[in-house]
Amino acid sequence: MRDCSGASVLTVASYGRRIGVENLFSYGSLREKSVQREVFGHLLEGVSDAIVGYRLGSVTITDQKSIAISGTAAHQILEPTGRESDKIEGMLFQLSARDLELADSYEDAAYQRVRVRLRSGTDAWVYVKA
Repeated sequence: MRDCSGASVLTVASYGRRIGVENLFSYGSLREKSVQREVFGHLLEGVSDAIVGYRLGSVTITDQKSIAISGTAAHQILEPTGRESDKIEGMLFQLSARDLELADSYEDAAYQRVRVRLRSGTDAWVYVKA
């Protein structure tokens, strides 16, 4: 899709269909530019989306490298509720397989990566309570 100036515009519908990439939904620190630079060595481009049936909780992480990168031990964590009324807004990113491995290395043992369907209908990985 292009805007009136001819520039490409990312939409959720076009975003989840690239071959050779992994979709990752982020609701927390991986949305921060400073964290992206430290974890991936570059900034990520994404689109807004949401996850349904989860609520935000809090967790104190213990991984010292993750704490140093994010600047805090206090992090958010997704907890399943199964309720359609519970929605968490975030960003849908497309990552290479290598970047997904780097994201796994950044996340603390309090998290596990699972596959979900987002509000847009796009399937994506997300980190939830282990």
